Parts: sequence; structure tokens; C-alpha cells
Amino acid sequence: MADKRDYYEVLGVGKSASDDELKRAYRKLAKQYHPDLHPGDKEAEKRFKEVNEAYGVLSDKEKRSRYDQFGHAGVDPSYGGGGAGSYTTNIDFGDLGDIFGSFFGGGFGGTSRRRSSAIPGEDVSAQVTLSFQEAVFGCQKTVNIRRMEKCDECDGTGAAKGTQAETCPTCKGSGVVRQVSQTMFGAMQTERPCSQCGGTGKIIKEPCKNCSGTGQVRKSRTITVNIPAGVNNGNTLSMRGEGGQGLKGGPNGDLHIGIRVTPHPIFTRREFDIYCDIPITLIQATLGSTIKIPTIDGDYIDYRIPEGTQSHTVITFRGKGVPRLNSRGRGDMLVTLLVEIPKNLNAKQKDILKQFEAETTGRSYEKNRSFWDKVKDLFN
Repeated sequence: MADKRDYYEVLGVGKSASDDELKRAYRKLAKQYHPDLHPGDKEAEKRFKEVNEAYGVLSDKEKRSRYDQFGHAGVDPSYGGGGAGSYTTNIDFGDLGDIFGSFFGGGFGGTSRRRSSAIPGEDVSAQVTLSFQEAVFGCQKTVNIRRMEKCDECDGTGAAKGTQAETCPTCKGSGVVRQVSQTMFGAMQTERPCSQCGGTGKIIKEPCKNCSGTGQVRKSRTITVNIPAGVNNGNTLSMRGEGGQGLKGGPNGDLHIGIRVTPHPIFTRREFDIYCDIPITLIQATLGSTIKIPTIDGDYIDYRIPEGTQSHTVITFRGKGVPRLNSRGRGDMLVTLLVEIPKNLNAKQKDILKQFEAETTGRSYEKNRSFWDKVKDLFN
């Protein structure tokens, strides 16, 4: 048996991919290689089967666990050339039926599972720019997008106005061609999309000029987006079903909205905590003072600075930060007091400070005294 590609490589994801990442990768590739979009293209059909097989294993937690541990041999007993008789690991043949069902469109013992011709719609991306406050408290925005929708000219049929699609003579309207063959596992019924009608079961002799027979056209839409409180720069919001329209009954794609947040002039943010640096004077730090501290809520907190406050002292205000996204409560606000040393003093001001320094004892400078005491101990 030829070597199979790694399932994660087939879907283009890493081994730590989440269920949502697997689903997005599968939907993208399933649409890209769907045989209905490539009638008669054997390579596209091969890739489509490969994608289905990979997703059929990795989307099942039990199968994925066996695959991660044993590779292809963990989910396919015929892998490795040993044959059914030489394979000793206990594998549930129901699982093999799932794999072969997605691979060939059929099953064991003459059972048949019709391949779905539904094609998921394309995902659409957009970006919104929020102010700092809008990201913190949430807001409502609109985004302009272009997505595939039903053609109004032909009402999505793909046939020119006044005409209609005819039943495909090859598949009799089923959209698939079936074949029964004998394998080592017994009789197996396989299905493949009808190459004449592309799996639709219909033949369009006179296609709609507006959509070229696809039944869809790209349209511009304005979508209203409710931004939840607590989003941050770089987050992505997803709106299910707001992407492009699916084909042949397939689900609509999703709309993915990237979030960009503009900086605030005085506040910064880390996760759900807000940070603010507030300058205070040397006199305020030395003698103590009451100051007003601004908050993201638009009000002020009266705070009494204690005497002898040092520069870079951090004050924490609980629950004054960002609302936690999709949760309860808020983060904190952390304020750093920065003591600003005066510049451009005149002669009189300098004399006052010199007199102050001369009359100040070591007890007024605890850190200074402690440091030099340690220096003396080191060198004496």
C-alpha cells in the first residue's frame, strides 16, 4: 500500500489544532476540491477523498487519540501491508466503515451511504477599529462586506429566465453514479458524483447570464455587529452563517471580524487590568496630599497620598478595570505614582533646599541610610 500523507498535513493544521480549527480547515478544503466544482478532475476527487478521510478521523476524539498514538495503523488495519490476518490491535470495524464511507461514499455488506453534494459557503473576513472605551465596555458597529448570495435573476436555479434545468440522463437525477465491487471486506458499494451533471442531477442547457449558471452572485452587504465588553486588540469575533451562501443545501459560511483598538492617551491595558501612571510633586510625596485619580468609567477617585510616599508606588483599585469577556466581574486598575523632581529652580529655591538638606537627619532617608550601612559592612 502506498504511504498515506499525515492527516494533519492533509488539513494543513498542527497537531494541537482545536475542533474549530479542524472544522474551518475541512470546510475550506472540502469546497476547494469538491468534485461538483471539478467534474471529471481525478486529482481533485482524490484530494477531496483524502480531506474527508483525514477529517473523519481527526474530528472523532477516540479515533484521533488512536491516530496520535499509532499513526495510520491505529485507524486502518490494512495499513502497512500486513493484511487483515497480521493485524493484532483491536480495532472496531464500525470505525473502519466510517472511514471507508467517507472515502468511497459506500459501506460494508452492501450498505450504502449517499455522498452529500452540499458545499459549505465561503468564510468572509472584515475588520473594525474601536476606541479604548468601546473595547472596554462594548458597542455596536457596522461592517461592509461582499459575499456570495442567491442570484435574483434566476432565483438560484442557474438556468436562464423562462427555462429550467433538465434531469440528467446519466444519473437519472440522483447526482451520483454507483458501482458494487467485491473486496477483502466483502461487497462494497461505491459512489462518485456524476461527471455529466457535476453531481447536481440536473443539466442546464441555457445558463443564466447574470450568474453564469452557478446560481450565485457576489453582493455587498452592511452587517451590524454587537461588540461584547472586554474585547482586546487582536481578538477575532465570529458570526455564524453570515458568510457566503452554501451551494446545494450546504451551510452558509461564517463572518470573522478582526478587532483593532486605538491607544488611550493615559490608560494602558494588560488582559483585563488597566494601568495608569500619575505624576505627583516632591512636596505632595513628602508631606502627603489628596489627589483625584481618573478612571475608565469617566469619574474620579479621591485618594489621600500618605506622607513620605516613594516614587513608583503602586496603588490597586479592585474592580475598576475591564469587564471580563464572556464572564462576570472586572479586572483591577493599577496606578503608579511617579514623583517628579523640579527643574529650573531659581537661587532662592535652591538655597531653601540646601537648608532643608542640612537640617535633615539620616532617619528621614531610610533607604539611603540602609544602603550606605551595607556598603560600610562590605568594606570594613
